[in-house]
Amino acid sequence: MAIELKVPSLGESITQATIGAWLKREGEPVAADEPLVEVESEKATVAVPAPATGVLRRVLRRTGETVAIGEVIAELEEGGAPAAAPRAAAGGNGASTGSTSPSSPRSGEGQGEGTATKRDVEASPSPPRSEADGRGEGAPRHLTPAARRLAAEHGLAGAAAAAGGAVRKEDVLRALEAPRPPVTPGAAPPPGGAESRGAPAPGPRERLVAMTPLRRTVARRLLEAQQNAAILTTFNEVDMSAVLALREKHGEAFQARHGVKLGFMSFFVKASIEALRAFPAVNAEVRGDAIVYKDHYDVGVAVGGGKGLVVPVIRDADQLSFAEIEKTVGELAKKARDNRITMEDLSGGTFTISNGGIYGSLLSTPILNPPQSGILGLHKIQKRAVVGEGDRVEVRPMMYLALSYDHRIVDGREAVSFLVKVKECIEDPERMLIEV
Repeated sequence: MAIELKVPSLGESITQATIGAWLKREGEPVAADEPLVEVESEKATVAVPAPATGVLRRVLRRTGETVAIGEVIAELEEGGAPAAAPRAAAGGNGASTGSTSPSSPRSGEGQGEGTATKRDVEASPSPPRSEADGRGEGAPRHLTPAARRLAAEHGLAGAAAAAGGAVRKEDVLRALEAPRPPVTPGAAPPPGGAESRGAPAPGPRERLVAMTPLRRTVARRLLEAQQNAAILTTFNEVDMSAVLALREKHGEAFQARHGVKLGFMSFFVKASIEALRAFPAVNAEVRGDAIVYKDHYDVGVAVGGGKGLVVPVIRDADQLSFAEIEKTVGELAKKARDNRITMEDLSGGTFTISNGGIYGSLLSTPILNPPQSGILGLHKIQKRAVVGEGDRVEVRPMMYLALSYDHRIVDGREAVSFLVKVKECIEDPERMLIEV
């Protein structure tokens, strides 16, 4: 029995998505709930599972194509047997099961072994199998995970290439470095490319790559944040000596007991919650002509993923222990790297923490994540000379903190006091234990 594979609902207000990498080819067997294809929406990439055990009979939409929610993108044969591979042309009796035109070179002819061209990488996810000469030439290839990620980052729909074996990361790099054919003025642009959406043709030594849906959404939301909020940033610095000493003293025991490292994020999540309780306007949002104050603390943590920066949310962070926060952050970061972040993971945050320090940033002005009214930016820990007690100059591990806030509902006094509260909690972590 034929079963239709449809684009699932990806969240409220999302009406279309983009087909990502096909994880199975036509004719291959699939198991129930096995991932078949990646579908990328404005906010996340999800893997669509097989609705039943069977065979993937037809792929109806290719990688890179835009599809509507609920649209049929493939057909499965429930319980069917895999399609038989085409037989090579029979020899000796003049009969054959197929023929190849002398003027049409076989797939892979004229290329070095194991090398994919840009045209190869951008091929259909399920290309028709050519008649082979008995050596397996012409069989479709699949992309390794590293190659698939790199192809997606550069707007190449990766799924198949010529000449047996897998498409590796090095193959995609060579394809990207290969010179592009010149664009003839007035010529029709290639289908599905950025040119077809009104972008100008690239010049010499330029590459035109269409934005992914996620990148388009990030760009749109950043502009909305700057246009719809009165963003202001205030700064402070914090001495990390106490936190570093605690991690040095209890780090091994913490990991042995909880199975996770004691990182910095749990300290800053806890410190931020203490500050949000003291200054609730930073945890609020503007809704029309009203202010919504929130007595729950769902803290978003910016992490780098396979599709770019995303902000998954730690739910009810005020009710979690240090170990539970570290485990949750680790799980969300892994989901982001594996492109398994869901809409539920990303929605509903009340405050955000962004740690640019892991990339070496010394100071920055983070942009609000609407409709939130506050975002805390963490930065690189750097040893600096500071004046301590008794006017002694000492070398301390220091970090700059930045709080960007919506000045429409957060006053400067509240913002500065918020950062001071965070500073106090980090420089004296015991304050968070006894809630002072």
